Amino acid sequence: MRHLLLRLFVSLSTPGLALGFIFFAASLTPSLMPRSFFIQGALSGIAAAVGYLFGVTFTWLWKYLELPVASGRRLPGNLIVCGLGVVLSVVVLWRAAGWQNSIRDLWHMERVDTAEPFSVALVATVAFFVALLIGRLFRFTCLFLSKWLSRFVPRRVSQLTGGVLAIALFWSVVDGVLLRAALHLADSSFQRVDALLEDGVPIPGDPAKTGSAASLVAWEGLGRQGRNFIVSGPTAAQIGDFWKTPAREPLRTYVGLNNAETIEERAKLALEEMKRQGAFERSLLIIIVPTGTGWIDPEAMDTLEYLRHGDVASVGLQYSYLTSWLSLLVEPEYGSASARALFREVYGYWTTLPRDERPKLYLHGLSLGALNSQVSADIFDIVADPFQGALWSGPPFESRMWRDVTAARNPQSPAWLPQFRDGSLIRFTNQTNQLDIPGANWGPIRIVYLQYASDAVTFFDPYSFYREPAWMRRPRGPDVSPSLRWFPALTMLQLLVDMAIATSSPMGYGHVYAPQHYIDGWIAVTDAKIDRERLNALKRLFEERSVQTGEGD
Repeated sequence: MRHLLLRLFVSLSTPGLALGFIFFAASLTPSLMPRSFFIQGALSGIAAAVGYLFGVTFTWLWKYLELPVASGRRLPGNLIVCGLGVVLSVVVLWRAAGWQNSIRDLWHMERVDTAEPFSVALVATVAFFVALLIGRLFRFTCLFLSKWLSRFVPRRVSQLTGGVLAIALFWSVVDGVLLRAALHLADSSFQRVDALLEDGVPIPGDPAKTGSAASLVAWEGLGRQGRNFIVSGPTAAQIGDFWKTPAREPLRTYVGLNNAETIEERAKLALEEMKRQGAFERSLLIIIVPTGTGWIDPEAMDTLEYLRHGDVASVGLQYSYLTSWLSLLVEPEYGSASARALFREVYGYWTTLPRDERPKLYLHGLSLGALNSQVSADIFDIVADPFQGALWSGPPFESRMWRDVTAARNPQSPAWLPQFRDGSLIRFTNQTNQLDIPGANWGPIRIVYLQYASDAVTFFDPYSFYREPAWMRRPRGPDVSPSLRWFPALTMLQLLVDMAIATSSPMGYGHVYAPQHYIDGWIAVTDAKIDRERLNALKRLFEERSVQTGEGD
């Protein structure tokens, strides 16, 4: 056993080990999200493997170009590198708690006394050697294919071709077998959860509600998220108690995947249900695009319904069972097609109504819902009779409209809080209300992006592999650690991990949007009139509700 371990150690690349330790150390520096020891360990182990890969690749390229190589035994070099690497690792592990606290302090989270260095090191070691094993398997495949090809083509051609074939083989295995199997399992699992009828969610007794006995939409077909959306909103009595005046019962329409066969049929069903409920007789009408699972953020709609005294109708259409990132990976066009179909049906009917009698029309979406909502309306179709505005929160980095507007921002504004032209069409805001721009007047359409600088779903940048993202330049967002540094390749890996855990943040940071910030957004978008005292009271109401329900913990 000792002899086997020695052979393994000697076989390791010295440049690879050196870069592996450097990447491990750099991975402990903060990014956007605070990390548990397990997440940190897995990230650090993979980061070390990436650094090792770069070292091995550089060595291979050096030899491939037949440049001079220093002679000598590898064992002494590896021992020296490992000794220095261990010292470096101890230093950065000792500092890791402070780096994590640089985020937690900004987020008003409890500080940590230790980063659990031994646990981090253990998880990182396991992750590194698993990655190393996969890498060795890949190398063996390359050598096997190259050796076989060398019988027919020159050596260098066989090496290059063997590498390309090995990449294609490994990708086909991952994409065609492992990934497909995992997605099939995830799809069936989410579908079963979506179809589950919870005991605590009874069929509505109010005939005005979607899913009731009088509804055109079957309760069983709404799906778990749709049923929760229908029954979870505030009642007219609750809204009236807050304002001390009579309020209306908010109207919510929802159509699930199992309510009709095709997207077009579901969109038409939603329109007919809206007509039945009297949705077009309200003051405000909101077309919502849910997230991948069909979830609609209650903080977004509850706040608007309170703000507008219940005189609101809203409609959503489910397009997937999967979580947003899986839905984006597996069926990227399906969500946008669903959003377009619903907008086309609702907008088409809305334009037939007298302009002075119909409700004001707005769009809303969170995360993947924001991405799809932005492409639901074609500017050439609505320019003669536009909708009134939109509130999009946490737009994913792939949102083309958001990306274009951010790139074309006024030069003096930061990428994490852009100002676009004169502010008459589009404005951005975050935890502090940034929507009242001196000297700016709203035009006929009001679009607000609610985004946090710490939201990796919004600010992930694939180009951070080789360049520093614009949002990292100073001044930075108020919820981004001043200790964050850009590292080639590694920063992209850190942001990928941040994106995967973005919804685990406390409310008001990361990818979890707080009700008080929605309130500011809705006031600007819908031009709601409310005095400062009542506004503060409304925000306190939702803040207290969040604490009572445990949201944002």
